[in-house]
Amino acid sequence: MRRHAGWALGLVLVAVPLLLAVLGPLLAGEPGPRGTSFALGGGHWLGTDFTGRDVWHQVLLGGRSVVLVALAATVLAYLVALPLGFAAALTGRVWLEELLMRPLDVLLAVPSLLLVLLVATVLSPGPVGLALLVALVNVPDTARIVRATAAEAAARPSVEALRLQGESWWRIAPGYVGRASLRTLTADAGVRMTGVLYLVATAAFLGVGVQPDAADWAVMVDRNRTGLFVQPWAVVVPALLIVALSMGTNLLGDGALARQGRSGGSSGRSGSRRSGKRRPVRAGRPERAEGAT
Repeated sequence: MRRHAGWALGLVLVAVPLLLAVLGPLLAGEPGPRGTSFALGGGHWLGTDFTGRDVWHQVLLGGRSVVLVALAATVLAYLVALPLGFAAALTGRVWLEELLMRPLDVLLAVPSLLLVLLVATVLSPGPVGLALLVALVNVPDTARIVRATAAEAAARPSVEALRLQGESWWRIAPGYVGRASLRTLTADAGVRMTGVLYLVATAAFLGVGVQPDAADWAVMVDRNRTGLFVQPWAVVVPALLIVALSMGTNLLGDGALARQGRSGGSSGRSGSRRSGKRRPVRAGRPERAEGAT
């Protein structure tokens, strides 16, 4: 029951910011007239922000630049890191493994936010460029985790047996090693999503990828923090939406791991019961001894 409750809570926490990010701009409509800065009431559900704009209208418009950029950056990081990590773990050639992994160590030595800021000062990226930058700085760490997990699974005797049977690389890598690494990579994806959200929100907080007055949840937290004790909804609501997406992603990952472990455990118990059955011996027909003619 606790697993189902955690799964349902994670689904709700993820669904709310995702729906606001996808459908919010379609439901926002035209902005109304501006009112007094950091005011409550006056026809504004959540009050007004530092420039007198309706906070609810800004919340509806501000999710796309944070949520979609974070999701795109996480997916892009894994799309690059998965083939690199699996190739390095299963190649069997030291020189090729070094060629694949050592250049990533150079990127890993540079702090992620510093690299994003350095590139942003030269290229001035938009939302697409910010997603590519965040994906790039997450590839080295993700690839190392994929390689370590796949290397442990590739060292098992069953993989050697598949090689001796002449199975293809695709049968061994995605078929066996990929499934054996799924639990670790699922847990990493939840943590990775949290780190990517933090990096995207921090970059937007510093003005990278968005305009200083853009409708963005991270920008709203930055620009409205001076009136936190006067009109808190302009800061609390966007901050809670970012936190909800992060918590919900991890809860969904934990729920998926729990379901996978439960199904694996039940199949293992049923398999042990099947293997433990004894074949009945018919009366009056003793078994023939080995070597008897």
